[in-house]
Amino acid sequence: MNDNKKYRDLPALDKARLVAAWLEDKQAGNIVIMDVSTMSSVTDMTVVVSARGVKHAKALAQNILERAAEDNIEFLRMEGHLAGEWVLLDMNDVLVHIFLDELRSFYNLEGMWAEAPRVGLAG
Repeated sequence: MNDNKKYRDLPALDKARLVAAWLEDKQAGNIVIMDVSTMSSVTDMTVVVSARGVKHAKALAQNILERAAEDNIEFLRMEGHLAGEWVLLDMNDVLVHIFLDELRSFYNLEGMWAEAPRVGLAG
């Protein structure tokens, strides 16, 4: 790669779908991609998934970190990894929420973003 870009230039939708595919490979449950670009000043796409347990949630998050590094995709920070009940990964224009089922229902991000268009996993 000959240009001076630090990260791969990938549209938010493509990045969200790529991350969703990584999560699907690791058996994340109930993957939902929402386009919040017209409703949020923080991000363009939100990906919400369920993990079978704390270890699974941590493994899903770790996989995203490793794959993002391999593919030169921007990653800003991760929160909640130690507890593993709700892990938030900030990939700048894509936010990824990995939940245990009971917390996913409690926080109901899909309900909060009910107006946001859902996007299919494949393009």
